[in-house]
Amino acid sequence: MNTLIAIIGLGVLCLLFEIFELRKAIIPITIIGLLAVLGLNISEFNSPAAYYNNMIIVSKFSTAFSGLFIILTIFLVALSHKFYEHQQSKISDFIAIKIFLLAGTVAMVSFGNLAMFFLGIEVLSIALYVLAASNRLSTKSNEAGLKYFLMGSFASGIILFGICLIYGAMGSFDVIEISELSQSAELPVWFPIGIVLVTIGMFFKIAAVPFHFWAPDVYEGSPTLTTALMSTLAKVVAIATLFKLLTIMNADISPSFQIVLVIISMASMTVGNIMALRQVNVKRILAYSGISHAGFMIMTLLSTANTAGTLLYYTSAYALAGIAAFSVIIYVCKNNENEDMVNFHGLGKTNPLLAAILTASLLSMAGIPIFAGFFAKLFLFNNMLQAGFVALVIVAVINSIISVGYYFKIILAMYTKEPNEERTGTPVTIYAVAVIAIVLNIALGLFPSFVLDLLA
Repeated sequence: MNTLIAIIGLGVLCLLFEIFELRKAIIPITIIGLLAVLGLNISEFNSPAAYYNNMIIVSKFSTAFSGLFIILTIFLVALSHKFYEHQQSKISDFIAIKIFLLAGTVAMVSFGNLAMFFLGIEVLSIALYVLAASNRLSTKSNEAGLKYFLMGSFASGIILFGICLIYGAMGSFDVIEISELSQSAELPVWFPIGIVLVTIGMFFKIAAVPFHFWAPDVYEGSPTLTTALMSTLAKVVAIATLFKLLTIMNADISPSFQIVLVIISMASMTVGNIMALRQVNVKRILAYSGISHAGFMIMTLLSTANTAGTLLYYTSAYALAGIAAFSVIIYVCKNNENEDMVNFHGLGKTNPLLAAILTASLLSMAGIPIFAGFFAKLFLFNNMLQAGFVALVIVAVINSIISVGYYFKIILAMYTKEPNEERTGTPVTIYAVAVIAIVLNIALGLFPSFVLDLLA
């Protein structure tokens, strides 16, 4: 709870800095503030679970994921320095929106009441709608914002209808009460229907097949920094929240529901990878890559009893690789009209360090050893084999091999093609964010138990 209050206070402070025209101090002060909030969050980790009138439940699960969200937000705020350099008059708005968005994410993983769960989703979603359409002079950005708003509104409506059915069945929004009542023998039929509707709504948010159609267009049209936020933070929040929801409500997944989850997981991996092979725009490639990774993350829902640590590890590995990759994309495509692969030709010669960082992040997403992405898939497959989902693991391994094809397409463009333009000067912040993110990713690969044991 203290973490949530501190984040909201920091967001208000960003808006006050604009009033006093202290724009240059906004980003450094925000980063220092977020580091302080991260320290506050860590201090709550080992304390006993706290219940604030059951609206917010501060537990190991919520503090571990909140820590990941805060770290990702620090990276995104640091990248804002160069990304919004021509929009200095609006810098406080962009930073404040990201901070309030972070408050929504923390509320989503800390909810103890379905009202707080929905409130967190709306805070997150409204901030993303604004950021997606924030480049007002770009038709693509306007289209992305409208498309995301319409699809997101439908998803929120489905979630709200699901919550209404759960309330109708249980007579309470309190998840602890719902958890106790759900263990009774006679459950109204509205309860499982409500859980299914909430699950479908959350699948929209993580862009799982067949609820993924909005993702490639929205990712391509949104400003690159917003795409980075959607691809990493927003996706990780949605899957973590869905995991907590299914766990806390004792939604003992029936065999028929398990089959549906297996089919959606397989479809997300396969459709995401096959469609990515056909793309030439790097943001669209990463959008379909994200759909494929959503399929991997859904696998953790099949065995919620012992996969919380694996989910935290997988989401950390994926998000850190994504932040590193988007840092390079922001640098390469800063003054270009699109993010086509042509822009990356010869990057290995013009900027070897950033080319190496992008290569490392793509290899991590593909699941190549020493990077955290490899170990994340290894632990996930091990969990699924123990739970008896052999066919799903076989499909996942095949999809991991397919994904190497489109990741290497980008890597080959950087190292085998001639550069088509000379690039001068790289902002220190982009170097710093890219290097720190990929170093953290490699460190997670070398010391996986550090994260896995947090939620053991």
